[in-house]
Amino acid sequence: MEKTQNPKQDVKKAMLLSIIPGLGQFYNRQVIKGVIFLAIAALFVVEMALFGFGALADFITLGTVPGQDHSLFMMIRGTLQILVTVIFLIFYAFNIRDAKKVAEHWNAGLPVSQTIKELANNIYTNGFPYLLIIPSYFFMAFAIIFPVLVTIFTAFLNYDFKHIPPAFLLDWVGFKNFTDIFFLSTFRDAFLSVFSWTIIWTVLATSLQIFLGVFTAVVANQSFIKGKRIFGVIFLLPWAVPAFITILTFSNMFNDSIGAINTQVIPFLNNFLPFLSIGNIAWKTDPFWTKAAIIMIQGWLGFPYIYVMVTSILQSISEDLYEAAKIDGAGAFKRFTAITLPVILSVAAPIFVTQYTGNFNNFSMIYLFNMGGPGSVGGGAGATDILISWIYKLTTGNSPQYSVAAALTLIISVIVISVSLIVFKRTNAFNMEDA
Repeated sequence: MEKTQNPKQDVKKAMLLSIIPGLGQFYNRQVIKGVIFLAIAALFVVEMALFGFGALADFITLGTVPGQDHSLFMMIRGTLQILVTVIFLIFYAFNIRDAKKVAEHWNAGLPVSQTIKELANNIYTNGFPYLLIIPSYFFMAFAIIFPVLVTIFTAFLNYDFKHIPPAFLLDWVGFKNFTDIFFLSTFRDAFLSVFSWTIIWTVLATSLQIFLGVFTAVVANQSFIKGKRIFGVIFLLPWAVPAFITILTFSNMFNDSIGAINTQVIPFLNNFLPFLSIGNIAWKTDPFWTKAAIIMIQGWLGFPYIYVMVTSILQSISEDLYEAAKIDGAGAFKRFTAITLPVILSVAAPIFVTQYTGNFNNFSMIYLFNMGGPGSVGGGAGATDILISWIYKLTTGNSPQYSVAAALTLIISVIVISVSLIVFKRTNAFNMEDA
């Protein structure tokens, strides 16, 4: 008959005891760790008793007495409590896993830390990276995840100019704000107009700055070009000046009546090329020309970054490739499409994607040039407002719509994240494995 050996530690028992954090560690003869885990659990229980249960209850009801209960603060406190509870649940799962893992170590004859010195040495030897990462995780939870959760929950409230706490209580309204955006005429027409222009703006403005950046970099990199450093300095000038100053300067230059474009540039072109006969253009009062202006300005502002990046990429391409292509009879355009462009895209594709997502939310360009105007497309949005500038107006206007703005923010986030992930996936931007 085969002789079985009783395990030194019962793994299941260690896990069951860990239902109360710390007891599993006591069972595994890790007293110091058990005390720490038990203290954390006790601290959470006290926090729940003094603050947590009340915060969660207020989060659900959002108050019952107008003028006394502040629904917004109750929602924020409840959100904070939810975050704290989730963090404790993660710790709770870790506590059970730790008890199981240490019991298995005992059974396998592996060393187990028992004293303070051994525990500290084990943390320093095996857990030092986690010791550095955990504080950043806590910071991320409260500085990033917490505001995101507040925005998400706000999107499901009736927080608007008719319901401003504490004078009025807020209520949970489910998906009403989302359905209003897509089906209520007040917001539907505005959303369709703003969203379609946001897509057009993002594609045209970003493509223009990428085209200009790649074109200037390729031309300046040619061997027959003299004074490359001078060209480099000139091309970097738009990048050297703060963007908001440039935008405000262009806003004045494109003024319909006294701007330099209409009063100096266009008359000069008419004198130099009489057949053009260009009249004054309503750059800031006609939606079409306003859109054309901000697209051109963004091309001017954005191309230097692309130029610098592409220039550095071009330096890494071996001249031998071009010489071999010339021998094979490839012309300049063929060499560009077969060698230069694929190398640029293989390296810079993720950066190009960030340029598109950046312009999708480019509030400064839209608002500083003409405050999203001219005119109105309904819902408080101007003819050149993109989604992010419309959200700003929804939260700062005379009739704020905070919940609708939060819902729009979530829609923007889903769009940007989805498109970015799809493109990054297709371009292998996150593929760090060796070929």
